[in-house]
Amino acid sequence: MSLYARYSVLLDAILDDLVTEGHLPVEANRKAVAFEPPRDESHGDLATNAAMVLAKGAGTNPRAFAALIAPRLEVLPGVTAVEIAGPGFINLRLTEDAWRDELTTIIGEGRRYGLSDIGKGERVNVEYVSANPTGPMHMGHCRGAVVGDALASLLEAAGFAVTREYYVNDAGSQVDTLARSAHLRYREALGENIGEIPDGYYPGDYLVPVGKLLAAEFGDKYVGAPESEWLVLFRQKTVAAMIELIRHDLALLGIHHDIFTSEAELHESGAVSKGLESLEAKGLVYLGVLEAPKGEAPEGWEPVELTLFRSSQFGDDQDRPMKKSDGSWTYFGADAAYHLQKAAKADHLVNIWGADHAGTVKRVQAAVTALTEGRVDLDVKLVQMVRLFRAGEPIKMSKRSGNFVTLADVVREVGKDVVRFMMLTRRADAPLDFDFAKVVEASKDNPVFYVQYAHARIASLQRKAAEIGVSLDTPADLSLLDAEDLALAKLAAQYPRQVEAAALAHEPHRIAFFLGDLAAALHAQWNRGNDDTERRFLIENQPDLTRARLELARGIGQVIKNGLALMGVEAAEEMR
Repeated sequence: MSLYARYSVLLDAILDDLVTEGHLPVEANRKAVAFEPPRDESHGDLATNAAMVLAKGAGTNPRAFAALIAPRLEVLPGVTAVEIAGPGFINLRLTEDAWRDELTTIIGEGRRYGLSDIGKGERVNVEYVSANPTGPMHMGHCRGAVVGDALASLLEAAGFAVTREYYVNDAGSQVDTLARSAHLRYREALGENIGEIPDGYYPGDYLVPVGKLLAAEFGDKYVGAPESEWLVLFRQKTVAAMIELIRHDLALLGIHHDIFTSEAELHESGAVSKGLESLEAKGLVYLGVLEAPKGEAPEGWEPVELTLFRSSQFGDDQDRPMKKSDGSWTYFGADAAYHLQKAAKADHLVNIWGADHAGTVKRVQAAVTALTEGRVDLDVKLVQMVRLFRAGEPIKMSKRSGNFVTLADVVREVGKDVVRFMMLTRRADAPLDFDFAKVVEASKDNPVFYVQYAHARIASLQRKAAEIGVSLDTPADLSLLDAEDLALAKLAAQYPRQVEAAALAHEPHRIAFFLGDLAAALHAQWNRGNDDTERRFLIENQPDLTRARLELARGIGQVIKNGLALMGVEAAEEMR
């Protein structure tokens, strides 16, 4: 158990005593009570907001409630001083041995350091990528894929039971266009000169192998046949081929989904109708007319009676149509049914969507709340676009024209680890620039290199220790680590709480940010040794101190390795 977790358990026991003594009501909500590092290091090592959170429920003010807690904290193991600060924060100072013990915990727990049980096995469905199955993965899909996959790993590390899902949008007109495009390639494979690909079709060469497979399977049976005879069949075959291509591309990034759900099969199963029936049974569907669009109405607009869902009752801007005027389902109608299907096997839903879906978030959240009667929550993370550059020059992409940068090509050029790390170097809702030259640059300005170099430096210490004759078989005396050394351990000790906070906020980029800070601290400590030989990790005539600092470095390296693993990135043993 990590240091922050241990002190949280001890604080919880103190609060239990205050309940028993009548100072705190049993029903007081402690969920927001936490230990964290003080914003100002001079204030101590740990700070808790317990008094700020619980004072009102206890019928007193925060400083008065803090005065009940503070004396009980003072007698805890490893605590040297407790101070009440400001409006009621409680700051703790710990012994240096408390941080030495935490370093021992990091090394002892190894890969398990930072794992948590705060999720308590609750089921989370994370849906991500879900690109139209009309071609290979391109860099427009990459960021959402990495964010979703890293979030799934993060939630698992925090004790949630996670399902990774891909929603295959194979029910729209775009897959009919795909089938027609594949039919052209099928005819081409049989020797026909098809000329220029017509406007509106998918011109990419990735359909050439599909055409050859169709030709091998069906011969010339459908060359001159009417579209009604082959469209559905070619759509099914081509979508299946595209899904296999997508699976392959995602595997290059180390991404594997548990479930691929077909929108077309959702319609065929009757699930969409069942979703509507469920809302009707709750009195949340009616026949009505939407208001005219704000501003100047489009030419030819006229009021039409539609089947509407009362989404405005659940925080949406207006009620939303479930069906079109011709009786066919709207995208929202299918989305509602799909989320009902997911919610049947989950306690929480998380969707990773492109920023262009921002307008649909409220209505889908409203549908989930209505369909599950609030049992299941839906969080939607919107992912902004990635702007591609090569040596500072922007790269233009257009999937419809066949001019785009595939994910596979990028992974082959710069490597999986670089791609995954870079996708997490900014908040998902902020634009991200990806320059092919800069992401492989050996520079402190390159966050991928900076963190990987920190781990590689630590790995090199083990090799160099043998060269100067320091035996690693002798146990290290951690009492030789001074305050400057232990500052690194203090920072590394924040990793478990970073994992929990990032998991609860659904923000995997926080791990990348933390690793950047830890790497910077390691590099700074290393560089101080260049100016002062006594600050080096390896000191030839001081084997005992060297062994202690090697253990410190080993602990920092373990935390970096664990954090990178959550991001789906391997820790570098050496930089080439």
